[in-house]
Amino acid sequence: MSSFPIQFWIVIASTFLGFVGIGAIVPVLGPHVKDDLHQTDVMVGVVLGIFSIVALTSRLIAGPVTDRRGRRVGLMSGLACCSLSGLLYLAPFGVSTILAARVLQGLGEAFLFVSAAAWSVELSPKDRRAQALGYLGAGVWGGMAAGPAIGSMLGSFSNAALLLTLSPLPAIWALRRVPDTLEHGSQKRSFSIPRAALLPGITLGLVNIHYPAMSGFLVLHLTKRGAMVGGQAFSAYAIVILTCRFFLGGLPDRVGPRVTLYSGLVAMACGLGILSTAPAPWIAVGAAALTGLGFSLPWPSIAATVLNQAPEGERASSVGVLTACVDLFVGLASLADGTIAEHFGYAPIYWVAIVGICVAASIGWMVTRPHPPLEHHEEEFAEVCVGELPE
Repeated sequence: MSSFPIQFWIVIASTFLGFVGIGAIVPVLGPHVKDDLHQTDVMVGVVLGIFSIVALTSRLIAGPVTDRRGRRVGLMSGLACCSLSGLLYLAPFGVSTILAARVLQGLGEAFLFVSAAAWSVELSPKDRRAQALGYLGAGVWGGMAAGPAIGSMLGSFSNAALLLTLSPLPAIWALRRVPDTLEHGSQKRSFSIPRAALLPGITLGLVNIHYPAMSGFLVLHLTKRGAMVGGQAFSAYAIVILTCRFFLGGLPDRVGPRVTLYSGLVAMACGLGILSTAPAPWIAVGAAALTGLGFSLPWPSIAATVLNQAPEGERASSVGVLTACVDLFVGLASLADGTIAEHFGYAPIYWVAIVGICVAASIGWMVTRPHPPLEHHEEEFAEVCVGELPE
């Protein structure tokens, strides 16, 4: 099998740099709004939440725009928006500029991920597209893991905002040398949302409803039961996802997306089931790692299947639908988990996540059903058309 070209790794590195800057703001934003700007907890929630709302809606715009204007335009635009949002964070005009910066950062993140996914798939060998998405996921998770650590080490909100401003610039410069993979004919497609990506997007959304239970409630759940390892458990979860996305992202290419999808779902259900009981500390850490192992597999399994079947001019739009569904389900799950935890405790939110995984498994068979590669249909059509031309 052919190796990945240097242009592919430039796209992955550019994505990593973009998400390092995005992640650097995470640990310092809330304290800045609360303590430095003297705002209420309600405003802190608004500032934090507006990013997700903008990112969700922007994905449905970023996909069609990237499919019409090109992958390079989409990715460089996303990086530029992130850099400009860093400048807005530094502007001394109070919470209004913070809100504007969050809107611009959400728009940038949407263009960044959607265009990077389409571009990385098209720069990779056709038999290694799931692995390409795994590498992309490792770049995203790596940036989101390194960014908060760096942001905390920098010691101030202004330093973190400066990092967000500067980190995309080397990526923008490097991407000038990467050829756009979108053919000119594809840029004339109409603005539309590919319906073929909706069911796969719902499947991924159902898989991701466990995320608030892990990121928002795991520490509280384990601490309440006397297991003071919530931080270590979540770290194990995140580290395993990052590692497996990098090293196991190619499994769907080798053994098939159905095998990896259902293996991942089983591992997730087992891990979440164990965590719901708030077990002994070492078991909790192991269960979180098992959940992370399972969670690393559905994204490359489903996304590679969708992008292999999508026309070239709809690949970025398809990624936009997939990720928008994930954002929507995670947001709804966050609200539901808070209500459930308030009335019934923390354990039931893990059971709800398992139910979501079971529903995802029930429709996953249809989502991953094999189709002839799109390129074969295009080649056959071209041969027929050429055969009909007069000599």
